[in-house]
Order: sequence, then C-alpha cells, then structure tokens
Amino acid sequence: MNKAVFLDRDGVLNHEMNDYICRVEDFEVLEYQIPPLKKLYDEGYMLIVITNQGGIALNRYTEDTLATMHQMLFDKFAAQGAVITKAYHCAHHPTVSEECDCRKPKSGMLLEAIATYDIDPALSVMIGDKPRDVEAANGAGVKGILIEPDEQLSYEHIKEVLAS
Repeated sequence: MNKAVFLDRDGVLNHEMNDYICRVEDFEVLEYQIPPLKKLYDEGYMLIVITNQGGIALNRYTEDTLATMHQMLFDKFAAQGAVITKAYHCAHHPTVSEECDCRKPKSGMLLEAIATYDIDPALSVMIGDKPRDVEAANGAGVKGILIEPDEQLSYEHIKEVLAS
C-alpha cells in the first residue's frame, strides 16, 4: 500500500485571495511549501491535491482556467524535484448544484484517491486551512492537520502527526 500527503489548495499551496481565484494571473504558488513537501515526497509519500472549486459551478471561472492553474502548481513542484500525483477538485457549489459526495467536508475525493492509488489512510495525512479539510480527512480515516491560511508547513510537525 502507498502513503500520501493530501493537500488542500487555496491557503495551503497557493495564496488565499478572497472567495475564489478566478484569473490565472492571480494564482500565486506558495513556493516556501515545496521544500517540506519534497522531503515527504522523497520519503515515498504521494502528494495529492484535494480542493473545493465551487467557483466553476458559479461560472466565475472555467475548468480550463483551473487546469492552467493546476499545471502551474505542478510545474513549480516538479522544478524542485517533487511530483504532485493528481489534483482532485469538486466543481459543485451548494447554492447551484445538487448535493454531491465530493465537496468537503465530505470525504469523496479522498476516498476516490485512496481507492485509485491503493493508499493506506492510517499512514497518510491531510493538510488544510479550514475545519472542513480535517473533517473530510477524518471521514476517510486520514489524520488531519489544520493550519492558518498561507502558514508555512513544518516537516517536523507533519512527521509528528504521522507518527501519532
């Protein structure tokens, strides 16, 4: 079985800005997050993004715009030797979409990744900047770490949580 670090996107991997980042030119990768995540990647952890993107349902941006942002994120990580395996996103929004199983705090995106990549939830962690990220993690049997938006990740803290 594999192990993974699941990562919320906005406020964890890129700068949090208002409700939604709608334009590619506003997408700013938090490059200081890459070194601690690269250490985990080098230890065999898969890096998987789990993100709510309800702005798509609200017609604030498109799937193509989101794909461009994610490619920018993947490229920044790859340039420093860390590979993001996949970015899962929920394009639904409760005000305009029917209820889904993927939108955090539900665990659908995590459960799909766990099944797809044969991940052991007990060896994995989810890092997010909102309580719903931790709730989604716990619903999938994954430990959750709550940080402040744009807070620099601590490799030591992540390892401590993984060992607990």
